[in-house]
Amino acid sequence: MVVLSQTALDHYSLIKTCKPTGLFSGIPVINLMDPDAKTLIVEACEEFGFFKLVNHGVPLEFMSRLETLAMNFFDLPQSEKDKVGPPDPFGYGNKRIGPNGDVGWIEYLLLNTNPQITSHKTLSIFQENPQIFRSAVEDYILAVKRMAYEVLELMADGLGIEPRNVLSKLVKDEKSDSCFRLNYYAPCPELQALSGRNLIGFGEHTDPQIISVLRSNNTTGLQICLRDGTWVSVPPDQTSFFINVGDALQVMTNGRFKSVRHRVLADTRKSRISMIYFGGPPLSEKIAPLPSLLAEGEESLYEQFTWSEYKNSAYKSRLADYRLGLFEKKKTAGHFSKYLI
Repeated sequence: MVVLSQTALDHYSLIKTCKPTGLFSGIPVINLMDPDAKTLIVEACEEFGFFKLVNHGVPLEFMSRLETLAMNFFDLPQSEKDKVGPPDPFGYGNKRIGPNGDVGWIEYLLLNTNPQITSHKTLSIFQENPQIFRSAVEDYILAVKRMAYEVLELMADGLGIEPRNVLSKLVKDEKSDSCFRLNYYAPCPELQALSGRNLIGFGEHTDPQIISVLRSNNTTGLQICLRDGTWVSVPPDQTSFFINVGDALQVMTNGRFKSVRHRVLADTRKSRISMIYFGGPPLSEKIAPLPSLLAEGEESLYEQFTWSEYKNSAYKSRLADYRLGLFEKKKTAGHFSKYLI
């Protein structure tokens, strides 16, 4: 056991640590323009619930401009950043993740992406910063949304379900409950020197929405959990996107697609910044397995629920909780083990 100095203990109080792992070379890489993309996407979602997307069509200048402006924000004095916090859930947050005791080595901005819903914290973030920041966020989100819609429609094509917008229409809906998050993880060399471990920036969890679209700088830190429970590190690529299957999509595919459990470790030498678009359905949308995906005689693994009900339940839980467990029907051995074990 490594004993840290009192100063270090105070600095990193309550934040968990773990040992880093080597980079994993088995992450599926899918070219959005590949004629076989629809098949490859389905295979990746079944096996990993996660894949890397290249040739995605989002301008690189949108990505780099927003990264630069986000770094400018996180480099501000703490008193300036605190003007747009604490989160409600939108706004600026520092170390505390949600209302239930989860903490991490992280600062973040959570922004509303639905113009139908007014968020005073989102507006104040834009008001406290130059107009160019708002423009950069809007340009980036618009481009990422278009790409996410195409990914969801390719998923539908690969699954053989019609119409092909059966998934994308939920995130395209003007009442879509979607959001956008900028995460900043400062380096923590002191802890590495003292213990050989990394601080956990964002603890293990699954995303509750339909789909998550992540882009980060070239700093490592993202890890996913494989089917056998092994945690592996995802090689970073600042020119590409990483797509996560969310809990709602796992339900809609009746467990065929896997909602990927993931976490982020803070790097010991370099800061990490990531930007994530979370595509969610309208609050009133009923979430249940799509009938066209159920084989003859196959039963639903989940009780039907609205997105509002699931969201409220998820945000009352801890990050690492298995949130879908409350909505599962009694498991039947065959189908459930096929997809989730």
